[in-house]
Amino acid sequence: MLRRLYDYTMSLAARPRAMWFLGTVSFAESSFFPIPPDVLLIPMVLANRKKAWRIALLCSICSVLGGILGYAIGAVFFNWIGDPIINFYGYADKFDKFTEAYNEWGGWIVAFFGLTPFPYKVITIASGVTHLNLAIFMLASVLSRSLRFYLVAGLLWWFGEPIRDFIEKYLGLLTILFFVLLIGGFFALKYLL
Repeated sequence: MLRRLYDYTMSLAARPRAMWFLGTVSFAESSFFPIPPDVLLIPMVLANRKKAWRIALLCSICSVLGGILGYAIGAVFFNWIGDPIINFYGYADKFDKFTEAYNEWGGWIVAFFGLTPFPYKVITIASGVTHLNLAIFMLASVLSRSLRFYLVAGLLWWFGEPIRDFIEKYLGLLTILFFVLLIGGFFALKYLL
């Protein structure tokens, strides 16, 4: 089943509307969608290595724009839902300390997790919840997301077919590794923040 899904994704990557779909996934993943853009980015670059840099640029721009939506979700909905709950339980002081610590290290947190496979939407929403300085958030987002997508696209462009053969040969193992890193990222966030 995994092989059929992989083959189907590879066929989608060569279609004319693939760039639109990739942009949509990149935008949505930064704010609410659970699937990372790498699911399309990788096969799209492998299908047409000449477009690697355009694909990375599209992912970067759409991811940062989606991050702004994630930031807004955290800022707006937390005020409606989270604040009353925190005040009801008397945790306002603890939350203020968390906010202070997050904002002190927020630029580094955004930059670090923006490079990893960790769900970026968690970071964008947390940044909105704590009202991290928007300029710092944007700078860290632009740098980390661009570096991440250009690095992936560059490696795929450079290695081309051998990396495709590697992915196809170890698809099951790579899928398991991806989900281990994803779940590990959630645990890391829980214990780091």
